[in-house]
Amino acid sequence: MPHIPDWSRPSRWGLRIRSAIAAALTVGAVLLIAAGALLALLNRSLLREVDAAASTRADAIAGELTRTTVAELPTSLFDASGQVAVVQVLDVRGGLVRESNSNPQPLLDPATVEDGVSGVRAVSGYDDDLRVAARTVTAGPDRYTVLVAADSESAEHAVTRVAALVGFGGPLVVAAAALATYLLVGRSLRSVEEIRSRVAGIGAAGLAERVPVPVARDEIARLAETMNDMLARVEAGHVAQRRFVGDASHELRSPLAAITAALELARDRPQVLDAELIGDTLLPEAERMRYLIEDLLTLAAADENGLELRTGEVDLDDLAAEQATALRTRGGLTVRTEIHPVRVIGDRPKLARALRNIVDNAAAHARTEVSVTVVAAGERALVTVDDDGPGIPVADRERVFGRFVRLEADRARATGGSGLGLAIVAEIAGAHAGSVTIGESPRGGARFVLDLPLAGPGRVDQPIADAP
Repeated sequence: MPHIPDWSRPSRWGLRIRSAIAAALTVGAVLLIAAGALLALLNRSLLREVDAAASTRADAIAGELTRTTVAELPTSLFDASGQVAVVQVLDVRGGLVRESNSNPQPLLDPATVEDGVSGVRAVSGYDDDLRVAARTVTAGPDRYTVLVAADSESAEHAVTRVAALVGFGGPLVVAAAALATYLLVGRSLRSVEEIRSRVAGIGAAGLAERVPVPVARDEIARLAETMNDMLARVEAGHVAQRRFVGDASHELRSPLAAITAALELARDRPQVLDAELIGDTLLPEAERMRYLIEDLLTLAAADENGLELRTGEVDLDDLAAEQATALRTRGGLTVRTEIHPVRVIGDRPKLARALRNIVDNAAAHARTEVSVTVVAAGERALVTVDDDGPGIPVADRERVFGRFVRLEADRARATGGSGLGLAIVAEIAGAHAGSVTIGESPRGGARFVLDLPLAGPGRVDQPIADAP
């Protein structure tokens, strides 16, 4: 099979060439249609002038015949001047009574002439195309036919000259349009090339760089702005990833160091490896590492493919009651509840984890009291957890749902959290088509509200009484 050069394949042509060819074809087609319409209108207009000249002369002769004889008609009416080429007056038998030249051949047979007929007729004895205007006149006992022929050659020559001019100028217009399109597209692509080269030169260490935005507010400028927005998101993601890795490493370092130190102590002094060392140091730190790794895996899975939910009907009131009971068991805080039966569709373990994280957060920062409320409001299930702690400033209420975010003062690392609990709550709520928000509690601390869609009509039975 013979090799086909790349230049012969339109798919291999650049955007500039394809745009120039498309512009040339479009302009050429428009010019062709416009030129055809122009020539047709011009030809019709010129022929109307020729017909008007013939008709005017024929009307003048017919008018004179009604007042005088043929022999007395003015000689000027038979002059072959201007566009009029031949003037003839025929009798009823077709004989020439008077004419403008010495050619005895009648233009038309009177028997075939209708009064006022005009048109291009091929007349024997005449070389040119003639447009004949005919009038029949009755003067006393005689009947005459007036024939006036106008030469259309001048009109044909004018149309031919215009067609030649269009034929000569049309390709120049097409070429100019193609060249202008080629240059304009090339100029536009220079901006795209600048954007491409700048993006190609941006590495992981230079994500703060941005592409140049053209002054013109066009599609190229919007492309540059979109590219800058994308680079800003990539930079933010890169910074968040680096911070996430650093925070995770820091969080894992502390329990790992404690476990390593305890094991080294047990290696050097086996007699100290007792239940107290295991229960007070090794197991708590190992448990802390386990929870942290589970949290990291949960957030990694949410980032990659979203949380995988195994949904079913879940009694949200039962989950809230379990968390309230567990908090009471720990002691040290007053736990108040107002729990109405509410059912949702969701993943029970993940919803339990979200509630546990919210309740644990409230317990970690409460002074004396935590309250848990579960109600149905319209088609939504609302779980409200209040504490009487220091609260969360308005400016930080969105930020605390970030990863490894912990506020200073009372909400510092001393509380023992990893800074991932509320981020997991936000992921779980979003996966269940819900949300979690923070407000100000009537008790002076923070109020967390978990909002989820109901499985059906809300159950509004009597609330479960507070446990002692």
